[in-house]
Amino acid sequence: MPPAKWLMHWHPNPGATLNSQILAEACGCAESLGGTKDGRWKTSIFFYRPIARETSASGAQQQQQPPDVPRELLGVALHERPGLYFSILRTQRLVLQADAAFPQVMEKLQSYKGRVALNFEGFQYQLGDFCLRIGKCVPNNSETLRGIMMEVEYYPLSSIEKSRAIMVDFFDIWQETLAKKALPGRFIHVESNFAEFGLSDHYSYQHTAVQYAICLQQLMTAVRS
Repeated sequence: MPPAKWLMHWHPNPGATLNSQILAEACGCAESLGGTKDGRWKTSIFFYRPIARETSASGAQQQQQPPDVPRELLGVALHERPGLYFSILRTQRLVLQADAAFPQVMEKLQSYKGRVALNFEGFQYQLGDFCLRIGKCVPNNSETLRGIMMEVEYYPLSSIEKSRAIMVDFFDIWQETLAKKALPGRFIHVESNFAEFGLSDHYSYQHTAVQYAICLQQLMTAVRS
């Protein structure tokens, strides 16, 4: 059973823009707290849309979405479980765990088509009982910065509720450390209602996939505002 984890995204101040210096300063904060760099990490999110079917109406060909098919499907490939693939329907509050070959199955079924892929990649730091992963969000095959995110794991506990107070204390320390850099923004943690997705208090990789889907939505809203 994986340890409890929080995901946080960078929320720029009004009018401020993202840049690589913010990412560098965040990594510097991890090291100033005593974190030791422990390799790189990468998680990817894929956006899918239903494949429209051609229908004939009065002799004219039209593109029509299949009935009862969700308009959006997210796929998540987690760095810590490369053999698994997670599919999320945000509107229906469903999260499914499958083999890493699942995208090929969808392609053969011709039900959904991949449109956009976003990669979250950066460095991992070990800090006592905590693991920090700090990285950038960039489109596939591009270096355009779309966001900055951070994962925080607390190894001793897998219960979300039991780890909450410890996570809050750590996040407060992290914010105080980062505030000394006087950066144009801050990290935000958005609570995920895991019960809506049928997930229990015991943390799983499905919890992580759900957090990425929700955090990504918040991150994109912050960047556009």
